[in-house]
Amino acid sequence: MSAVIGRGVAARYDGNEVLSASDFTIPSGAITALIGPNGSGKSTLLSLIAGLHQPSAGTIEIPALDGRPRRLAYVFQSTRVNEHLPVTVREVVAMGRYLTTGPRRKFTPEDHRIVDAAMARMDITGLAARHLKELSGGQRQRVFVAQGLAQDHDLLLLDEPTTGLDLPSARAIDDVIHDEHGRGCTVIVTTHDLSEARDADHVLLLAGRVVADGPPETVLTDENLAAAYGPGLLHADHGIPEIDDPAHVTRELHRHREWPG
Repeated sequence: MSAVIGRGVAARYDGNEVLSASDFTIPSGAITALIGPNGSGKSTLLSLIAGLHQPSAGTIEIPALDGRPRRLAYVFQSTRVNEHLPVTVREVVAMGRYLTTGPRRKFTPEDHRIVDAAMARMDITGLAARHLKELSGGQRQRVFVAQGLAQDHDLLLLDEPTTGLDLPSARAIDDVIHDEHGRGCTVIVTTHDLSEARDADHVLLLAGRVVADGPPETVLTDENLAAAYGPGLLHADHGIPEIDDPAHVTRELHRHREWPG
C-alpha cells in the first residue's frame, strides 16, 4: 500500500524550476529517506507532500487510510522558525493540538495528556516554562518534534531533523522515528546523511528531480549516486560508496541502533 503517489510532479519558485517532472511512490508504514545534495529539491518535495505548496505540474495523491483521509504532521527545521517568539516550550508543543481542537477551543484533559506525553517522549518536560530563545539548537529541535508528535497523525514529515544537533538530541529524535515506525506510522525524513538513507526502508534520491526511488540497496548504487552528486564527489570507503560533500556528515548515532528495514 502506498502512502504517497507522485505523478509528473514539478515545482517552480520565482520563475525557476527547482524540481522537474518526477514520478515516485512512498510506501505506507515505512521510513522513507529523501536524500540528495544541497538544492536538490528535498525540502521542496516535502513541502509539496505536506500541502504547503502546490506543484507547478503533476499530481500528488495521498491515499486514504482505513477509509479516512490521512492525518499529516510536519516538523520544520528549527533554523526556519523564529526563536524569539514570546511563547513557552509548552505553548509551542500545545500548538500541535490546534488542528484537532481549533485555536480557540478549551483543551480537554485528553489534549493536555497528549501534550504531556509528547514532551516526555522528547525529554523536554523540565523545559516547559522556558522560552525558545533560551534553548540550545538541539533543545529547540526537540520542541518542534514534540509539537509534531502532539498532532493527530498517520504520516510524520521531518525536514533534516538531526542536522547539526548534539548527539543526545539526535539520538532522542532517532528513537522517536523508530518508535513511530513501530506503531505503524509512515515517516518521511529529509537528510544529508547517507548512512541514514541506507538504514531506511525506502529512499528517494534527488538532484532537481527524482533520480531513483525504491529500497536503499537498489537506489544507493554507484551509478545513481554519481548521477545525483557528480562522479567527483563519490569515493569508496572499504568498498562502500561515500559522498565527499561538506553538507554530508555521517552520524555516530547509527552505531547506537539501526532503523528496522
